[in-house]
Amino acid sequence: MTLNKFPPAILALEDGTLFYGQSFGAPVTITGEVVFNTSMTGYQEILTDPSYCQQIVTMTCPHIGNVGVNVDDVEADRPWAAGLIVR
Repeated sequence: MTLNKFPPAILALEDGTLFYGQSFGAPVTITGEVVFNTSMTGYQEILTDPSYCQQIVTMTCPHIGNVGVNVDDVEADRPWAAGLIVR
């Protein structure tokens, strides 16, 4: 059995700093302001909160996604964040 490999990704900051990693989700190029959130939970609310429109959110907690999602914790009917950076 072979595992699918995630495609490479580059996070390029305005000052020229480059971070290399792997992407998941839609294969698109995005731009936005990189912001951070220190919440240990609530990533579903964060991604669907319109205040994060055109922002790329990085989560400081490494356990993002471990608990899944549900219909009760959405702020809007779609994700508003331009992107999500996770480790």
